Amino acid sequence: MQLLARLPSRILTPRGWGLVITGVVALLLAQVLGRRDLLYVGVLLVCLPLLSVLMLRLIKPRFTVGRKFAPQTMETGFTSTVTLSVASSGPVSGSVVMRELLPSRFGDSPEFHFPSRHPTRGASHYEYRLRSSSRGVYDVGPVTAAFTDPFGLGTSRHTLGGTDRLVVTPAPLDLPHSPLTGARGADGFAVTRRNANPSDDDVMTREYRAGDPMRRVHWAATARHNELMVRQEESVTTPEATLILDRRQARHNSAFAGTFGGDRDEEGTSLLSSPGFEWAVVAAMSITAHLLERNYAMRFVDETGAPALKTSVSAQWPEDEEHTGTTGIHNVSEGLAALELFPDPSKRTTSRRQPRRGQGGAPPATRHAPFGDPMMDKLATYKHRGPLIAVLGAITASEARDLAGAAEYGSTSFAILVADRPQDLHPVMEILRAAGWHAVAVSPTADLRSAWTYFDSPAGASASTAKTTVTSPPAAAGGRA
Repeated sequence: MQLLARLPSRILTPRGWGLVITGVVALLLAQVLGRRDLLYVGVLLVCLPLLSVLMLRLIKPRFTVGRKFAPQTMETGFTSTVTLSVASSGPVSGSVVMRELLPSRFGDSPEFHFPSRHPTRGASHYEYRLRSSSRGVYDVGPVTAAFTDPFGLGTSRHTLGGTDRLVVTPAPLDLPHSPLTGARGADGFAVTRRNANPSDDDVMTREYRAGDPMRRVHWAATARHNELMVRQEESVTTPEATLILDRRQARHNSAFAGTFGGDRDEEGTSLLSSPGFEWAVVAAMSITAHLLERNYAMRFVDETGAPALKTSVSAQWPEDEEHTGTTGIHNVSEGLAALELFPDPSKRTTSRRQPRRGQGGAPPATRHAPFGDPMMDKLATYKHRGPLIAVLGAITASEARDLAGAAEYGSTSFAILVADRPQDLHPVMEILRAAGWHAVAVSPTADLRSAWTYFDSPAGASASTAKTTVTSPPAAAGGRA
């Protein structure tokens, strides 16, 4: 029996191999003893397994496979329940062992027997859970199964159904209240004052409400609308913010760049990332959720001024740079799931994963210089319309001087620099602070909440006007998240 178990099982089962060996022995004995009956038995024993294999090759099983994820998009550190539905359009002999193929990140692939104990409307349903600590886009499936003939002699492995995409997004962290949220009402919207003019064209009016002073009654509008109208001296506007994410490999480079992140698939590709960039992605996701949940309208761009999610294969709307509400949080989280570093042109890079059909496009052929005129022109368009937040890598002093002038375009400007050695960025922070930026340098092991609250500390509040290097607090410089 041990010998039969060691024989290849992709074509014949141990029972089939046993018949073949027995048939060969019978044929040899028939030749030695000259017995015709042994000849017939040997031929029959050898031909039966071969006929079984031929029948399995010609008659292919037909199955319908469906797969649902709950939730459809999974955050890192959380679980998603996969519901697998398998239905056969033809008769199946006996129980079939099926296997769901999964990326190695999710551990062993689950196995199950078809049909299940309690099929529903001819379909068998199965459930299992997936969990990932790294963001990315993963192909779940297909289902593979080994079928045997009614006698259990031959075996044939078939692939059933296709694959479904599971998007694992970075999980945002809850950030504490910050001064950058500004003065807003209880509904989260900012209030701006507008002086009413006597002109009918310039005055904003609304219906009279109980308690409105009679001096605000607009008599011309009242006569036109045939109801009491008053001047509206206050208007509610949506607060705005701009978020810049540095995506250059040269500024997020480390010993782990290129291998950190998603698992390698069959093509040997993975997300081009690094620990520092993963920290920056979580920071961008957390800041996005923090702002949009407070009714901000946020612009999300990269260091060139282009939409930050433009090259992400997981982005549903890669060209969008303005995001609002829960829809904006969902769009940004999906886009950040597969966002990669922009390769360093000075280094040789292997071929990257090709975009899937219907998703984000390939990286643009040409890119503007970082912190150049295109980005500055875009920021100038939204001058003083909200805070400016930059999540950067280890930028150089020259790049800091190029970025320094952007501080005047934000109502308040904040910069978080991520580097393996934050202490080396003190000259860079000095340049930014002298221009009006609130800047802090952190390591990839830093606590994001500590870095965020640093802007609210006395040192962070006065850093933008300091002429000497301000040392970041230990928790922000190297605390573990």
